Amino acid sequence: MTKPTPPPPAPNRFIALLSRAGLDWFLLALLGVVGLAYWQPGLGSAASPVPWHLITTVGVALVFFFYGLKLNLEKLREGMRNWRLPVVTQLTTFALFPALALLVKPFFGGEKGELLWQSIFFLCALPSTVSTSVVMVSIAGGNLPGAIFNASLSSLLGIALTPLLTSLFLHTGTGGGQLWGLAAQLLWQVVLPVGAGILLNGRFGALVDRHKAGLRYFDQITILLIVFTAFCESFAEGIFSSYAPADIIKLSAGLLGLYLLVFALVWGLNRALGFSRADNITAVFCGSKKSLVHGSVMASLLFPAGAATGLILLPLMLYHALQIILASSMAQYIGRQQAG
Repeated sequence: MTKPTPPPPAPNRFIALLSRAGLDWFLLALLGVVGLAYWQPGLGSAASPVPWHLITTVGVALVFFFYGLKLNLEKLREGMRNWRLPVVTQLTTFALFPALALLVKPFFGGEKGELLWQSIFFLCALPSTVSTSVVMVSIAGGNLPGAIFNASLSSLLGIALTPLLTSLFLHTGTGGGQLWGLAAQLLWQVVLPVGAGILLNGRFGALVDRHKAGLRYFDQITILLIVFTAFCESFAEGIFSSYAPADIIKLSAGLLGLYLLVFALVWGLNRALGFSRADNITAVFCGSKKSLVHGSVMASLLFPAGAATGLILLPLMLYHALQIILASSMAQYIGRQQAG
């Protein structure tokens, strides 16, 4: 008689439960660094003896350099052949999202509401993710080459379009002569590293593919450092003191509605345009995502008043968690439908 298989150890069961819910160590780590910033704000603020600004600046440049190393221009050119898919996906990311944010602006009155709306608009102006979009499209049975192309294209366009959209509609503190300083920062911290990585893709692209997991950890650790220092400054200056827990709950509910609305609008539009099911899946999963990597970096560049950066990142962190949980569940559901 075969012995019954013993249940997995409790820690493994807990990790498996988190995974099924769409959670991973990184989301828990984000909560952890925010908690640490609340408990010890001086540790990561400008008053700290640790050169956090230098560390995160170098980290950001390396993140974008490695990102450029992953990009293959030949594959990007191939992706342009199915031109309707990138047009719809990029318009969703950089036109539909900002338009929805502008529509709800009248509901955010006063200085407190204005700052919160700015953080929501900043979220809406960000590009899509790469890794999460590709994984979800793969699970759902979508057009995987199209997902790789559209997510990569979105990240490249975001380098220019995110600063442009925020400068047009937000008070970023980069007026007048400061615009040149911002342009110089974007050039050497983002554009040049990406360009150098793309040029070296042919020589080192295979090496990067072999070490994708390690580079992903490097990206995540850099994000955690940026989030930690931003929230330390915010807590040290009392930025969150005027916001009650109910405000955070309302914000989360609004972001949930935003995700579902965009998903439904794009799905319906693509069906009306006659997209194949695979292309429709790719468009909705790539178009509905927002990149925490780009958001963390751009926030530190576009909002030089460090104390407010934590609040600027708050909707992005909430949306990041929601999009992983929701997209994971929806991708698995659609994937089961495809298999059936």
